[in-house]
Amino acid sequence: MKLAAVDIGSNAIRLQITNVTHYQDKTTFKKLEYLRFPLRLGMDVFHVQKISDKNRRKFVKLMKAFKLLIDLYEVDDYIVCATSAMRESANGKEIADEVKQDIGLKIQIIDGNREAELINLALWSYIDEKPYLHIDVGGGSTELNIYKNKEKIASKSFKIGSVRALDDNIPLSVWKSMNKFIGENITSKDKITCIGTGGNINKIFEMSNPAKNKRYISPDKIKEIQQYLESFSYEDRINKLNLNPDRADVIIPASKIYLAAMTAASSKKMIVPDVGLKDGLMNVLYERNKIKKVVK
Repeated sequence: MKLAAVDIGSNAIRLQITNVTHYQDKTTFKKLEYLRFPLRLGMDVFHVQKISDKNRRKFVKLMKAFKLLIDLYEVDDYIVCATSAMRESANGKEIADEVKQDIGLKIQIIDGNREAELINLALWSYIDEKPYLHIDVGGGSTELNIYKNKEKIASKSFKIGSVRALDDNIPLSVWKSMNKFIGENITSKDKITCIGTGGNINKIFEMSNPAKNKRYISPDKIKEIQQYLESFSYEDRINKLNLNPDRADVIIPASKIYLAAMTAASSKKMIVPDVGLKDGLMNVLYERNKIKKVVK
């Protein structure tokens, strides 16, 4: 069984195609294709509240390319989800309708709570009875989820994202709201461990030179990497540190968002599991097709 998931974010758009096989009661997921295209829809939306004509044309072309790959791989089922940029864009639904009519690709524009739910589906293997704060920083929003005794006790989406933060245009009231949410649901006795998801924390973790099989990072180490990045110009981050252009600018504001949430929770450790929305989407696809298979 072949499954495809498309994650339309504010900073980039991702396609993953996975082959699922069953052998001797064992289910195996093998990645066949992964593409990340740096189309920054959020820069348009967070400044002028709509996707520009130029990026609209590029977006439609990209959806055509993704649809071709989905067809070429003879995918059995797929799901396409768009997050904060398209849901806040005045012409987001109009563009989604155009893609459905002209290309035959159905785009679901999801809210922050649904986005958090989907990401959470990929996290359960990292969560036990201890208290956790899951921090997912995207280009346009940050989703926070709090777990205790393997149950989610609170969840909220905030308009704080790495692309949105580039021009320091996030109101102080939004930051205060995030801190208040954390303070109301976490006590000093909880000893919270954070779980960080998103492309930027994965890159920060990679740059920390972790020990083999280690998936933890401390706030001090995140701060150290942040300061190291700030010592380079944007051009040098690209040319000397070999960061992608669409990563080289947003990685610093993203690090500040993770640190702000960790500080509010008084957390000393973050797990970085390298999963995200696309993995949650794969989980949804697998479950609904497994059910279809049983029904047949």
